[in-house]
Amino acid sequence: MIKQLAHICIHTEDLKETERFYCEVLGLERGFEFIKDEKLFGFYINLGNNSFIEVFKGEPGNIGNINHLAIETDDIDRVITKLRSNGFDTTDKKLGGDHTWQSWTKDPNGVRIEFHQYTDQSMQFKGGTCEVDW
Repeated sequence: MIKQLAHICIHTEDLKETERFYCEVLGLERGFEFIKDEKLFGFYINLGNNSFIEVFKGEPGNIGNINHLAIETDDIDRVITKLRSNGFDTTDKKLGGDHTWQSWTKDPNGVRIEFHQYTDQSMQFKGGTCEVDW
């Protein structure tokens, strides 16, 4: 019945900077756009496998509406380098309690993003109990 996440919606005060972050810096593709009163109002960003980030012009929601979104990568070191070389702060990679590499940043709207690189030992595939210290 349930297949996967279809999209996550975020609001932005700056469509151009949000598009630059996701499309130019991270290399994702912009999908279709929303026009309102003959002006660009928003757009979809394709994450692959029919999952998207839906972006609309407007004030970002209060912190807590979405804690974060996790984006899978196959080269976390490259993502970190790309973000930093484009002026975005990101954490060093660390191996989480689930045995998956992770690095954290925020998009231009303050949306927290966890970049996730699975390993052969990742609990998402192996299962088990994840003991955390945070």
